[in-house]
Amino acid sequence: MKESLKHWWSTLLGVLAGFLGVQSEARRERDFREGRALHFIAIGILMAVVFVVFVIVLVRWALSLSGV
Repeated sequence: MKESLKHWWSTLLGVLAGFLGVQSEARRERDFREGRALHFIAIGILMAVVFVVFVIVLVRWALSLSGV
């Protein structure tokens, strides 16, 4: 159980670093060598949804401040 959680955490950090564009080449290679594609896909989709929701909330907040 602990090992599985470690893999998910490592995958989350790898996807987050990829989203931000700060992942090293060595880390990327290790992720593809040791990681599971399904984990990267699931976390990538989740991160994309969180990003879109964040942008929608941010835009609505900015519009409410401007009185629109």
